[in-house]
Amino acid sequence: MKRGSFWSALAQAIVYTAAATGIAVAQTVTGPVDGAIGLQPAATEVARDIENFHTLLLWIITAVTLFVLALLLFVMIRFNKNANPTPKKFTHNITVEVIWTVVPVLILVFISVFSFPLLFKQERIPQAELTIKATGNTWRWDYSYPDQGVDITSLPLSEEDSIAQNRPFRMAVDEPMYVPAGVNVRMLVTSNDVIHAFSVPSFGIKEDAVPGRINETWFNVPKEGVYYGFCQELCGTLHAFMPIEVRVVSKAEFDRWVQSKGGQLASAAPVTETPATPATTPADPSAAPAPAPPATPG
Repeated sequence: MKRGSFWSALAQAIVYTAAATGIAVAQTVTGPVDGAIGLQPAATEVARDIENFHTLLLWIITAVTLFVLALLLFVMIRFNKNANPTPKKFTHNITVEVIWTVVPVLILVFISVFSFPLLFKQERIPQAELTIKATGNTWRWDYSYPDQGVDITSLPLSEEDSIAQNRPFRMAVDEPMYVPAGVNVRMLVTSNDVIHAFSVPSFGIKEDAVPGRINETWFNVPKEGVYYGFCQELCGTLHAFMPIEVRVVSKAEFDRWVQSKGGQLASAAPVTETPATPATTPADPSAAPAPAPPATPG
């Protein structure tokens, strides 16, 4: 491993450990790091739940693997030809068969207790405060903000521009997707050509972009920062070069960005003049009120 890769991996591991233990870390950029181990630091509640579920499964898989290994070693030592020259002649053991059927079922039931609520949280889209439509193309992403009237095309930066702007090559784009922090964002994902996949690992989202179909997902990032993702579908030879850059900013900065793109703030409803109510004229002269009689001088 290169020296730079080692220090990058070490920094990522520190951030990952601190995030897992609840220590506040000034994290502004989250994305893949060369030589890092483990998942990207979670930026959303769903991503943290996925990380915890992954850790739980890792412990279960480790225990099952060690148990099976112990059984294999026991069988090889206890029932080899030297230790057991006269093998037993039986074909079934009801007790063993019941155990190796019931125990895996119980393990799966235990896993489902944690997996079903997580799936429900991922698939149940809460009341959204911002809607964004992401459309996959060969080889770019188009983003549309229907409520704000903003449409942008996101292209990856060239190596020269990445170096000049001190931004990660093959991850940074010329038009990032902006979202405000602490807001429920509803993502509509589709494609214009082949099947793509909109994925931001630190958000815990990965949604297929299928031509002629709109899929939905959501996220809520409470912390401002820059987050990276990629197309994670085998959509062609260059699918790995469809980066996704999401900038989570304050509400005020998001409003300024919308206005800089010629859009309109969703909360700013257009002011309409109330037309003056014309005076009504009685259709029937007899229906008009009679004039008051003149005052009688005293």
